[in-house]
Amino acid sequence: MTPKELTETIVKILDSKKAVDIKAIEVREQTIVADYFVIASGTSSTHTKSLAEDVEYEIRETGVAGRVEGRATGWILLDYGSVLVHVFDKESREYYNLERLWTDANILDISGLLTD
Repeated sequence: MTPKELTETIVKILDSKKAVDIKAIEVREQTIVADYFVIASGTSSTHTKSLAEDVEYEIRETGVAGRVEGRATGWILLDYGSVLVHVFDKESREYYNLERLWTDANILDISGLLTD
C-alpha cells in the first residue's frame, strides 16, 4: 500500500466512524518525518479513543504495522511511518492547531472519500 493509499484508507475509516473535521495534508516537501498527516477530531474523549482504536485495528488487518502514542491524552498519534494520524479532542485540536503550523503544505481534496 502506498502512503497516499494508506492516507485515503485512514480517511475513509475515520469518516465511517463519524470523526469530525478530517484533514489530509501532504507534508513530504516540508519535513522528513512523514509524507502525509491525517488530522481528525472526536466529539468526546470516548469517541476520540474509539477513533484511534478503530484506525489501529483496521489498518493492522491490512498488514500495515504502526505505533500509538498518547492514549490517555486529548491527542492520540498513530505512526505508520510515512503517514502520521493525529486524533484530537476538540480542545486539544484548537490548542495545538496543526493546520496552522503546516499552512505551506498541500491540503488534499478528500471530499470524494467522505460520505455526506
